[in-house]
Amino acid sequence: MKRRHFLSSSALASTGMAFGLNRLFTRSALRSFQLNYAPHFGMFRDSAPGGFLNELDFMAEQGFKSLEDNDMKKRSLEDQQAIANRMEKHGMTMGVFVAHTIYWNEPNLASGKKEWRDEFLKEIEESVEVAKRVNAKWMTVVPGHLDLRKDMGYQTANVVASLKQACAILEPHGLTMVLEPLNPRDHPGLFLTKASQAYEICKAVDSPSCKILYDIYHQQITEGNLIPNIEASWDEIAYFQIGDNPGRKEPTTGEINYRNVFKYIHNKGYRDVLGMEHGNSIRGAEGEHAVIKAYQVSDNF
Repeated sequence: MKRRHFLSSSALASTGMAFGLNRLFTRSALRSFQLNYAPHFGMFRDSAPGGFLNELDFMAEQGFKSLEDNDMKKRSLEDQQAIANRMEKHGMTMGVFVAHTIYWNEPNLASGKKEWRDEFLKEIEESVEVAKRVNAKWMTVVPGHLDLRKDMGYQTANVVASLKQACAILEPHGLTMVLEPLNPRDHPGLFLTKASQAYEICKAVDSPSCKILYDIYHQQITEGNLIPNIEASWDEIAYFQIGDNPGRKEPTTGEINYRNVFKYIHNKGYRDVLGMEHGNSIRGAEGEHAVIKAYQVSDNF
């Protein structure tokens, strides 16, 4: 099952144009970013044609210090190792990858059914090996759909029980699953939607291996009031993701004042990864340059 669908780039630019823009972009990276933003593969495919290792090189040239790859677990062992080696060369950090099969229409964890819980735990065990291979610290968990036949309290108890068992797998390896609340407009019917709900669950699980992935795009749609809600759930947040609203594109394209949000996160002392989980507002190499510029502007606080 595919977790996200980003806006795809247009056909590749000519080689000469691509390399010319590559040099232009390299000159545009005048300083390091204050926060640790992580692009994903495909975001710079026109500026760095030839495969994901070229994209990694380009990301590093532009000052990005991390990579986020939701599909890392689906990649071949050879590709995982090649990505890890290239990231090590550039001193880059691995962000999240999706740890398990996400049930968009069925209540796998909320139901409490043993077969679904066992499947989830098996996939968490598999994800430990992926994390070791690519030097990842975090993995994304989405508890799936609501169980419409059960009261919310019973569903929450079922989810907490599953997550506690997952933590027993993750804790010995120092790994963290991050729970991602998703907005009910894009993903209707899911169990986990609000930061406060994720906070309650993390407190109940009570483990360093179960924390919150605060996706700023999703929470702007679900409840807004971003900075106060980040503050309220701060001690359980381990990871952020980015996307402007409407459109789920780069900062500066929508209504979110990302400069203020980034400044707040930076002033709180956060130095871990912020995943750039959004599409590009403009196709092609021009749009890729616009993404870089948007982060330079938004990071200037």
